[in-house]
Amino acid sequence: MAISKDKKKVILEGLRTILKDASTVVFVNFKGLKVNDAVKLRKDLKKQGVGYTVAKKTLMGIALGEQKVEGAQPDLAGEVAIAYGKDQIAPAREIHEFAKKNKGVMTIIGGVFDGKFVDANKMISIASIPSMQTLRAQFVNLINSPIQGFVMAASEIAKKKQQ
Repeated sequence: MAISKDKKKVILEGLRTILKDASTVVFVNFKGLKVNDAVKLRKDLKKQGVGYTVAKKTLMGIALGEQKVEGAQPDLAGEVAIAYGKDQIAPAREIHEFAKKNKGVMTIIGGVFDGKFVDANKMISIASIPSMQTLRAQFVNLINSPIQGFVMAASEIAKKKQQ
């Protein structure tokens, strides 16, 4: 079904706002995504502060062209949506997690990271960076590990001396 020019202007303005405000944008091919899965995806993304929008590729191309993004834009083949957010890693991480759970339904085809176009492999590597909360937990565990080992060794020495 064709979209009227007025509707296209509204969509284009929304895309401009999204691209201007977002720190990271992930291009997603969503061929075969069922409606109830899409609704669940949107809810999960919203909890993480990530938006998800589907628009015509020509309108995305116009909005991206106006943003002066460095590099070569990845090929936006198939049915394309964008996931975006102010957090630099959350959009890629959340889409990647959803794609792993629902194999064959969704794939990352590229994105905009740090003002540059990046390919799918780079976006997937960005998606594998743990959340800040996980990094903090890993850091605390790393600091705690030598202390814990020392306490266990001292405990064993104390047990042997008591025998």
